[in-house]
Amino acid sequence: MIRLGVPSKGRLMEKTFDWFGARGLTLERTGSDREYAGRVQGADIALVLLSAGEIPRELAAGRLHLGVTGSDLVREKLPAWQTRVEAVAAMGFGHADLVLAVPNVWVDVDTLDDLDSVAAAFRASHGHRLRIATKYHRLVREFLRDHGVADYQLVDSQGATEGTVLNQSAEAIADITSTGETLRANHLKVLSDGLIHASQATLFRSLAAPWDAAAHAVLEELRPRFV
Repeated sequence: MIRLGVPSKGRLMEKTFDWFGARGLTLERTGSDREYAGRVQGADIALVLLSAGEIPRELAAGRLHLGVTGSDLVREKLPAWQTRVEAVAAMGFGHADLVLAVPNVWVDVDTLDDLDSVAAAFRASHGHRLRIATKYHRLVREFLRDHGVADYQLVDSQGATEGTVLNQSAEAIADITSTGETLRANHLKVLSDGLIHASQATLFRSLAAPWDAAAHAVLEELRPRFV
């Protein structure tokens, strides 16, 4: 039997249930709202309810065959993610951009090249590297490395990242945004080439799970519906 992991609550869970429902699979919770139990009608699939952040780990470990989570979480949490999971279908919801943003008052900083210049000058004048607050350490580090930005340090932020510049615990941020309203409210602007990753909810297949003949047959029967 295929084990399918989906987000356990909120709009992400609701939209995931709707997405599968439109493809002939009824996903539903069983028991009370406090119980993380559910079932699938329409295929030989066991439903596993988890937080979106746990699903990449469970896919990589092979304890889930399929899982729904943000593409940003898979890329952040799984080194060499392409060797551990396969993206089966982009689901068309849960859109959010991981972006690099700086204070509006940095009027001469609009690109990554500008940021690189400012970072070098900042270190020379302050004696320490420019700080970028984020919880996406892997994605941000790889992005800046690929664009030749070196004089910075990452500051871990697990919440209210947009406020770290105002609170003087960072000079710039890298965070998820959907509308940009929170960035604007905190007097931040996205660099013109500062899109790190355009994330959305995605159905992933584990490459480590036990894909026996029966599990393969179920997946291949369902694949046409996921297009």
